Amino acid sequence: MAERSGIERRWSVLGAEEYRRDEGIAFYGREAANPTAERMAVYAAEAPGLALEAIGKLGALGDITHLVVASCTGFVAPGVDQIVARSLDLPGSVERVLIGYMGCYAGITALRTARHIVRSQPDARVLVVAVELCTLHLRTVNDIEKLLAMLQFGDGAAAAIVSAAPEGLELTEPVSMTLPDSQDLITWLIGDQGFAMHLSGEVPGRIAEALADPGVREGALGGTKPDSWAVHPGGRSILDAVARGLDLADTALDPSRNVLARCGNMSSATVLFVLEQILASGARVDHGRAMAFGPGLAVEGLGYRSAR
Repeated sequence: MAERSGIERRWSVLGAEEYRRDEGIAFYGREAANPTAERMAVYAAEAPGLALEAIGKLGALGDITHLVVASCTGFVAPGVDQIVARSLDLPGSVERVLIGYMGCYAGITALRTARHIVRSQPDARVLVVAVELCTLHLRTVNDIEKLLAMLQFGDGAAAAIVSAAPEGLELTEPVSMTLPDSQDLITWLIGDQGFAMHLSGEVPGRIAEALADPGVREGALGGTKPDSWAVHPGGRSILDAVARGLDLADTALDPSRNVLARCGNMSSATVLFVLEQILASGARVDHGRAMAFGPGLAVEGLGYRSAR
């Protein structure tokens, strides 16, 4: 299963020693499953630092006016948004938004929120960060669907600045939709031993079927013919389903497949990794389309193009 996943490596805030079954002191080395409170303690200790590491790669931040944080793999209060703001010594007047527990498409939700802020306040400079510690929620199971789901996920964080400055990628029209009768296909539930992911084997087929429908396709693409794709790599089968449903060329989703291979599925942070790869390539984009899927079953999309 691992060989067929399209994933070469995943990353974790937990060191390799925490996975050794023969060490009772290791995080995953005990017979009993780790309680949720213990997992949240690790989240509180590690998530802010990982977010700050991602932000540090942006260089000079300038005068940040807003902070938007996305995360669905843990909770702490004061929140990651407040910890990040304090660590960066941002003014107390900075407006904060915490997008919590939405799942894999929250990276697009965060960018969309930042876009709305800048469109209403052209002088705004919005710092966006998505941070996810998916490996805190591994568990011992014998169910094949649960095992397949856990094979996909790793930890990661990504950050971006959204402003009215004509540089990088310009964010264009967003799209949101929910597939009918699909609410049970992807769930992310809080339990006594961490958060439990249910990812139905029907998800790829439903996505391919929906995107093949002319009406859904028109809505998802915003009436454009994209020349660039930043699809959230929820798994190899998800990317294959998108390619099949939209009749895409074999290479169209290469940025997404590359991120999947290098990092696995990092939930909300993943689509920002894909956009970073597209931006770093230097390729001109006239009509790009970012797209992600998550609980609902919801589809969140956002247009992008090279800044003019």
